[in-house]
Amino acid sequence: MIKTLAAQVKEFKKVSFLTPVSMIFEVLMETLIPLLMASIIDNGVNKGNIRHIYIVGIWMVGAAALGLLAGILGGVFGAKASTGFARNLRKGMFDNIQNFSFSNIDKYSVAGLVTRMTTDVTNLQNAYQMILRMCFRAPASLICAMIMAFLINARLASIYLIAVVVLGTILFLIMSKASRYFKEVFQKYDDLNASVQENVSAIRVVKSFVREDYENKKFTRAAENVYKMFIRAERILVVNNPMMQLTVYGCILLLSWLGAKMIVGGSLTTGELMSLLTYCMNILMSLMMLSMVFVMVTMSMASGERVAEVLNEKSDLTNPEHPDFQVADGSIEFQNVSFSYSKTAEKPVLDQINLSIHSGETIGIIGGTGSSKSSLVSLISRLYDVTDGAVMVGGKDVRSYDMETLRNEVAVVLQKNVLFSGTILDNLRWGKEDATEEECIHACELACADEFIQRFPEGYHTYIEQGGSNVSGGQKQRLCIARALLKNPKILILDDSTSAVDTATDARIRDAFAKEIPGTTKLIIAQRISSVQNADRIIVLDEGKIHGFGTHEELMKTDEIYRDVYESQNSGAGDFDSLGNESTEGGEA
Repeated sequence: MIKTLAAQVKEFKKVSFLTPVSMIFEVLMETLIPLLMASIIDNGVNKGNIRHIYIVGIWMVGAAALGLLAGILGGVFGAKASTGFARNLRKGMFDNIQNFSFSNIDKYSVAGLVTRMTTDVTNLQNAYQMILRMCFRAPASLICAMIMAFLINARLASIYLIAVVVLGTILFLIMSKASRYFKEVFQKYDDLNASVQENVSAIRVVKSFVREDYENKKFTRAAENVYKMFIRAERILVVNNPMMQLTVYGCILLLSWLGAKMIVGGSLTTGELMSLLTYCMNILMSLMMLSMVFVMVTMSMASGERVAEVLNEKSDLTNPEHPDFQVADGSIEFQNVSFSYSKTAEKPVLDQINLSIHSGETIGIIGGTGSSKSSLVSLISRLYDVTDGAVMVGGKDVRSYDMETLRNEVAVVLQKNVLFSGTILDNLRWGKEDATEEECIHACELACADEFIQRFPEGYHTYIEQGGSNVSGGQKQRLCIARALLKNPKILILDDSTSAVDTATDARIRDAFAKEIPGTTKLIIAQRISSVQNADRIIVLDEGKIHGFGTHEELMKTDEIYRDVYESQNSGAGDFDSLGNESTEGGEA
């Protein structure tokens, strides 16, 4: 973990080095001041030597000024180093998340990733600054003060040594007990963020079902769990300060009593006693600072493990050593393909799939909920890797291609596709970054989106809110289809992506595909047989297996599931799911 996090310091190594150097220099200046004060008292005040007071006083002011400057520089360098470290952590996590396969993403909740990039990184930022400043300053101050105290009077200085051992033991016990609570508290933060995210993203549903009170109670429970966990940790940590204060004042009283007796006995001067008292405060303040560092580090250890987990996560999908950068055509072949989302799954999601699809064909895919329609097409663009067998695109195994090249040639339009905040043109250009406005308009005409875009006052420059909340479901789907068409892909996958449009618009979109992109292989997942019955061939999936594959006419003769669903839909009686073709295994709804 430490090695992973330290690698993110990168270009901030210099300021990370200068921070402790500045803090140690500040400590050296502070250590000189009690000695100079003792000299002023013993050799200046007691002897009436005004000149000595002035000279040593000037040295004291100089040492204080240098110490102040070093402290300021340490603060500036520490702030740069810690904020830069936090920036690199966030960027490192975000960059790595972009490379995750779907199976990697499935390991983490969205709320968990948000917590890691915000709360956890902030904890690490604070801890890093504390380590660079206090973790070097406090031990240096303690060691310097201890050495000077022993040089002045070893007998009295031994009081500090006992105090350090006692407080160190107490601190270790407190921190070891509190650390387990801090590990748990950040998991509670995930639940809290998940509650907020779910509520805000589904606020329309919450309000339409008048569930505000329920959501408030759910959030309160999550917040209460975080509160309780912090209370448990703080109950342990709260012991720290009283013990520190008790030790500090105990040392001062003992030192004053013994020191006064030694001054009367002539074995200690007044100036030396004042220096020892100053060093006593330095030593005990250093211990208090160290305790703060340990508290912060204890909290950040749990955060560090969570951040390092994301940074160290390796994508399950990697490019081959010598990838292919050219996809010949849109032909697709499944060779004895089996697939499971989990290696420990008892039953595969897809089982022994064998298919051969020619380039330019239009293929319909139908089946009940959970029949693994989406899982099947996800293997084509290598969003997942097959468990057994091989998926061929353009005559080559998809695992032999450069992944970016492959995915640029396979456009996928999902049922719940996402629009991003920005203009309509900005969203369309996700398909082709340098697309002209004319190209965008043509793609929208094919997707039957131009007609409603033209009705907007600002047309193609209309601003889309985050998630496309200011357009309807059907409008969103058509914009996503247009965005995919701009890629000019060799394979176009429509995953139930016309479910929110009327049947007439659905038919017009299919007609446009047939005329404008005849060379593109088109895979259309649908629940309505009317959406695919004019396809070149149709795949009927049932519980992860191919139940039928052929033209509409062929399936009407040979496939009982297809025939029953067609008749029931035409009579208005139902669809696949109503006939019981529902499986508990599968990759989509």
